[in-house]
Amino acid sequence: MTPTFPANQARRTLPARKRIALVAHDGKKEEMLAWAERWNDTLKQHELIATGTTAARLSKALGLQVEGLMSGPLGGDQQIGARITEQRLDLLVFFWDPFAPQPHDPDVKALLRLAALWNVPVACNPSSADFMMSSPWLNQDYEMNIPDAGAWVSARSK
Repeated sequence: MTPTFPANQARRTLPARKRIALVAHDGKKEEMLAWAERWNDTLKQHELIATGTTAARLSKALGLQVEGLMSGPLGGDQQIGARITEQRLDLLVFFWDPFAPQPHDPDVKALLRLAALWNVPVACNPSSADFMMSSPWLNQDYEMNIPDAGAWVSARSK
């Protein structure tokens, strides 16, 4: 029988300088700005990636260097998901709005699914993001388990 999940675990090292994605739905952008302002000095020590408007607002308001991707509904969530699968993203701070229906809800669900699958730390509100930013692991290398995708593909192709 074909396994439904990679049975073997591979190891991955998150570098001391993390690649952090910052995403905020429209109703949470002000909350993201206020949070990022509190953590500005810390965030400047890492590589930042954000979707559309969030990237522009963080750069303009706080002077942060942020690589801007497409807006979430235009594919930005999928761009972040691709970086997760390529192991080019280390942390995800995603302030999503539980009260507002999103036209790209399937993309949001897919992004969160990939983060869970690839064991990427996710913060979905300011409190969890505060815990993430204050972690002793933030500025250190961190060893973690991820699925052994190569072994999984090999097993499925037999």
